[in-house]
Amino acid sequence: MSLQRRSMLALALVAASAMAHAGSYDDFFTAIQRDDGATISTLLRRGFDPNTRDPKGQVGLSMALQLDSRNAFAALMGARQLNVEARNAQDESPLMLAAIKGNIEAVKALIARDADVNKPGWTALHYAASGATPEHTAIMALLLEHHAYIDAASPNGSTPLMMAAQYGTREALQLLLDEGADPALKNRLGLTATDFALRVDRRDAADAIAAAIRRRQPNRGKW
Repeated sequence: MSLQRRSMLALALVAASAMAHAGSYDDFFTAIQRDDGATISTLLRRGFDPNTRDPKGQVGLSMALQLDSRNAFAALMGARQLNVEARNAQDESPLMLAAIKGNIEAVKALIARDADVNKPGWTALHYAASGATPEHTAIMALLLEHHAYIDAASPNGSTPLMMAAQYGTREALQLLLDEGADPALKNRLGLTATDFALRVDRRDAADAIAAAIRRRQPNRGKW
């Protein structure tokens, strides 16, 4: 075979490979949107990278969690080379997205794959504390069992307790207080958890925080 023919053959193979990858790329993200775990598994067996990002920089695992595509999530979690710490443009990890969605089974699966419970900045505990369902509170308890830092500070210094005070359930707030969250901490704007509660008129949350502060104060001697 001449050098020219070998070169043409090589170029043809490269072009065919590029076209196949382009087709697989579209099929991959379409399958996630349709929650088609079987197609994803087939693509992964053929060597498709499970960590591929869409044009907006989102990885398939995060997309599956946001869309609640549970079959797609399960298929992706079956890939050994899956990076469970891949972040999106907002520095959100898959564990954080599972937490805000109240998807406790996904949280368990990600923790089993060594997802970072205590990433710097916003954490899964912040996100779970912002939810308003019993599942979110159960996720908080699970994260704390796996050594989530209870007073984790977001980039602006806000803590999970502050998130629970404004957005979460009373049970979520009480869980954090019972587990030792510091109710007196302030964020960089000088706001406490009490301030977070009062700005949305949650007097019951403010009262619970005030009671926790009193319990933490040393007993004063009687005169």
